[in-house]
Parts: sequence; C-alpha cells; structure tokens
Amino acid sequence: MRAIWKGAVSFGLVSIGVKLYSATEEKDIRFHQVHRADGGRIRYKRTCQVCGEEVTYDDIAKGYDLGGGEMVILTDEDFAELPLTSSRAIDVLEFVPAEQVDPILYNKAYFLEPEGSATKPYVLLRDALADSERVAIVKVALRQREQLATLRVREGVLLLNTMLWPDEVRTPDFGFLDEDLKVRPPELAMASSLIDSMAGTFEPDAFTDDYRAALQEVIDAKVEGREVVQPEEEEAAPAAAVDLMAALKASVERAKAARGEEPAGAGAGEPTPISAARSAKKAAKAPPKKAAEKKAAAKKAEPAKKAAKKTAEKKAAKAPAKKAAAKKAAPRKTA
Repeated sequence: MRAIWKGAVSFGLVSIGVKLYSATEEKDIRFHQVHRADGGRIRYKRTCQVCGEEVTYDDIAKGYDLGGGEMVILTDEDFAELPLTSSRAIDVLEFVPAEQVDPILYNKAYFLEPEGSATKPYVLLRDALADSERVAIVKVALRQREQLATLRVREGVLLLNTMLWPDEVRTPDFGFLDEDLKVRPPELAMASSLIDSMAGTFEPDAFTDDYRAALQEVIDAKVEGREVVQPEEEEAAPAAAVDLMAALKASVERAKAARGEEPAGAGAGEPTPISAARSAKKAAKAPPKKAAEKKAAAKKAEPAKKAAKKTAEKKAAKAPAKKAAAKKAAPRKTA
C-alpha cells in the first residue's frame, strides 16, 4: 500500500505522527472507450466554449456559476486564504458512543499507521479507545476540504472514517409517510417470525459479486478464444402477492425448509400456497379415500369367505355318511 497523506493525530497535548492509507478499493472492471472498427482509444480535448481553443491544465481555473451567464472565477490564491485547519493535523474533538453515529454519515475509510517514534503513543490511544467502547470525533483537512471524521479501532489498527456533514444528508419526503396505515398484530407477528426464521451471523466472505465474476469470465473467454459459458438463470422473483398474510406464511415456511427445519404446526391452520401445493401433490399420488376403504374391507372379508366355504364343503361331505349310519341303526320290520 502507498501512503496518500502524512500528518499527526492531536490527542490533548499528545501528537502522534501517522501515515494515511486507503482502507478500501473498488473491484469494478474498468473499460476504455474505443473505436469499434479498430479499437483505437477515444480522446477528449479540453476546448473553450468561447474562443474554441484547446486549453492546457495550467490555464484551467475553477468557476462558480451564478446563473444567467455570469461566472465567478476562483484562483489557487483564493483557496489558499480559506480558514482550513492545519492540512497535516487530525484534531480530536470529543469521544462519543459508537451507536450515536448514524451509519448514513460514513463516507470513506482510511488506515492510520504510526510513523517513526510515534508507535507507543499510537498504541496507547488505540488501547484506550478500545477500552472506552467509544469513537473519537475528529476534524481533518483532506484534498483542500475540511472533513468531519471518526477514529475507531479495527483489527488492532486505528481507522479513520470520513463523514458527510449533517446538511449533506437528504430528508425523505414521500407521500406514504403522511398516510395513516395500520398494520394488524397477526401480520406483525408473522413478519417477526419471518425475520427470526432468516436470522443468522453476518459473514462478509460468504457474499460474492456474481455479476463481476460473470463479466470476468466473458473477458477471459474472449482472450482465450473459447466459447462463453452462460451462467445458470436465477429463479424468478414471485409476483407481488395480494394476500400479505399468505405471502408471509409461505415465506416463513420456505425459509424453514431451506434450513432443513419442519414448519411449526405443519398441517394446522389455514393452508399457505406452499402447503396447499404439497397437499395437492400428495392427494394426486394417493388413491381416493372411499376406494381405499372399499379395497381394505374386501381384503378383510376374503379370509372369512374362504373359511365359510371350507366349512360348507365339510358339512356336505359328512351328510351322506350320517344318513347311511342312521339307516343301518334303524330296526327292521317283521312280516
């Protein structure tokens, strides 16, 4: 990494020499504008709209448009006389609880590295800041502009986060904020259940920029002269649901299914779109209830029928023998 700024953190009467490094970097794939026919780079000339001449950087100044065609021109001397804090100082103003700083105010992040013999006071400020569970509110001049910023500890290093000024944050002005919309308790309970079913621990490394990876694949394929493999299409998002409760219930069930959990009270209550679909699938596979009962009754009656038939056959076989024995045993008539 290359230091982009050198200065000192003013902490009471203590001055800590530091170097400033960009803590983040953009990973966007950058392109040049080129001529489609031959790939030549497209260049833009800086020309004056009044005289039409090409202008060098040395002849360019800053102008403030007053409107109506009037322009105020500011030179480097005008900027040099502005009441900026020392361009090489990070002045600590106060220490506040971190939760009091709205994340919307954060802008860019920079690492601070101690310079020369400033390591010990640097570590002292770092440890004291970590123990206090607070962040330092500071002012610093970067790129000819005074910035509000915070100092906090991240992975054993002091991190400077430049901030927007409060008047740079817009106030939302949307019509629905004035509407008297009522949320029913069951809807709120179901929404809370959905949040609970999707709760997890944030691990940044688990998320990737799929678009950038796919674009890089296209570039690599063109360089190697091979065919571009189309990525699999993602499942289309469901259309806006009219029944909010049904959509919430279905979402909870899907989230639990994704985690391998059995939905609570499965089969009870009103069917959701997902449970209804599952029930229909089961019903299609299973035979009709009446037919199943009839089949079971017929199966049950079959052994009884066979037994009755066997008994009747035995009785029929014994009958002639019985008659013959009775005839023999009867007394003979004398003449």
